[in-house]
Amino acid sequence: MFVGVLLALAVHPAGAVEKVSLQALFKDKAIVVIDGKRRVLKSGEPSPEGVRLKATDTQQETATLEVDGKERTIRLGTVVSSFARAPDKGKVTLYPNGKHFYADGTINSVPVRFVVDTGATTIAMNSREARRIGIDYKRFGVPGVSSTAGGFVRTYSLKLERVELGEIVLFNVDAGVVEGGFPQDILLGMSFLGQLDMQQYVDRMELMQR
Repeated sequence: MFVGVLLALAVHPAGAVEKVSLQALFKDKAIVVIDGKRRVLKSGEPSPEGVRLKATDTQQETATLEVDGKERTIRLGTVVSSFARAPDKGKVTLYPNGKHFYADGTINSVPVRFVVDTGATTIAMNSREARRIGIDYKRFGVPGVSSTAGGFVRTYSLKLERVELGEIVLFNVDAGVVEGGFPQDILLGMSFLGQLDMQQYVDRMELMQR
């Protein structure tokens, strides 16, 4: 099965690879262009530049690539700004605003404002925010239903390509989109926080990348 794709990945590894584009997907095979050189990659085999194809899924329209030891699962038509490894031991200090900790960050390179919610299983946002960020949740999300005080609402489970909070960068983070205008703030839940070392004090919260 052949799947065409328009996808460019800006890469910032320690080596020479600067740009990778994924042109087509087959079962256990992909055609990529690495710094202008066309390569046919088979699953598990690296290119001369060190880009390795880990897996393809033509039904879900995804390919998993590895560069410099870091894996990314890329969806058909998705454009991401970086394939870089996250900074070592990134640290962020948050200060309370009233009863909550708010934080400015990005989702897929789009600026967002989070509210820390250790009671939320995943990052959660309303459908308006998802559209603003450019997330095609109806196409890539797994639909579901959630019970709220106002009744049942439709939800979509998906993965966010890249989530940044200051110096902290995580890839492929579980998230949920809720149809409608709630939650009003984007909840920074445990799918992100659970991957960090977290210390809470009277006057601040410290987050550190493991």
